[in-house]
Amino acid sequence: MASQRLEFEGHDGSLLAARMDWPAAAPRACALFAHCFTCGKDIFAASRISAGLAALGIAVLRFDFTGLGMSQGEFANTNFSSNVADLIRAADFLRGKFQAPALLVGHSLGGAAVLAAAGEIPEVRAVATIGAPSEPAHITGAFGDQVDEIRARGELKVQLAGRPFRIQRQFLEDIERTRLRGRVERLGRALLVMHSPRDETVGIDHARRLFEAAKHPKSFVSLDDADHLLRRREDAEYAAQVLAAWASRYLPRDAAEAPASGSVEVTETRIGQYTQTVRVGRHALTADEPRSAGGDDAGPSPYDFLLAGLGACTSMTLRMYAQRKQLPLQRVSVRLRHARVHAADCEDCEHSQGQITEITREVVIEGALDDAQRARLLEIADKCPVHRTLTGEIKIRTRLADQAPTETPAT
Repeated sequence: MASQRLEFEGHDGSLLAARMDWPAAAPRACALFAHCFTCGKDIFAASRISAGLAALGIAVLRFDFTGLGMSQGEFANTNFSSNVADLIRAADFLRGKFQAPALLVGHSLGGAAVLAAAGEIPEVRAVATIGAPSEPAHITGAFGDQVDEIRARGELKVQLAGRPFRIQRQFLEDIERTRLRGRVERLGRALLVMHSPRDETVGIDHARRLFEAAKHPKSFVSLDDADHLLRRREDAEYAAQVLAAWASRYLPRDAAEAPASGSVEVTETRIGQYTQTVRVGRHALTADEPRSAGGDDAGPSPYDFLLAGLGACTSMTLRMYAQRKQLPLQRVSVRLRHARVHAADCEDCEHSQGQITEITREVVIEGALDDAQRARLLEIADKCPVHRTLTGEIKIRTRLADQAPTETPAT
């Protein structure tokens, strides 16, 4: 799984910090994850569930709501409606840069938010909630006896999960006038309700009310003795596995046709300036330029991939040779770098004018080998197929791919 840091504009123009978890192969679908109240995108449950979905082939975008985590904005000025608006902006971002989310996942108040947002995202096929309240107003219980003081003063600093947060009267008014049941009844998507019977933060009755309000297809999964935040690794991993298996029924079964064996396909992600998805058979990689070259440093650069190919081929070739000759080779490591140097400074180069590309390759050989065996392995390094390709004559033939004609809009 590859992870990529991103940013997009939230409902009020603030930049929201996000993370995209990519599967190893080309993604079959995209999901959007909403975290719990005052939490963040990197909470353990969020990262584990994202990893579980990525393992199934689903790319997941998780982000910090306005004023939380690494996102900009003032938390005190936000409310439930602004969280829903941020989710819709996140879906718009995915739609414009990659593809719209087919799955929404929400934890705690984030679960209520995805239920409210689903109707505004037409591409959504399935929605899953984890420990979600049946109405956003349930969150006022977290403020204890300070609710009346918030109303009277208009704003109050409260302690939530050991951290101070400023809560305004408008937050209370917003969640009190929000009615979620009607939206659940009109959801029109597959719904999975996951909840622990021992959840002391959001009681199990909330799961019952959500489940009863929803129309089929709907499912309920008990998280047994898990706590509200799924702090235990086994609880988070179980939720991820069940969610991934359930979602597979409602999402596209396969990604687009993979490139044929021996071919590579590179496509712009439309996220960032130069970020690319590199598809090699069933494997998906990310390529980018470093920030110093105007990129986002989301993956290795094209020259990095070139050096990686030479290094991998060198190491594999030495291993094959050692096995055939039964040499006591324990491990091979190859370190590479490339640079542009003046041809005049190169004593063994054919050209003496301009600049040339110089690749420096350092081979580390571990094992009880004598000097003659080490010298022979160094000779074999130059015989790896990629080395021969790079130092031999190469013809690169470029053509435009056949494309279907563009339809002219009817007038």
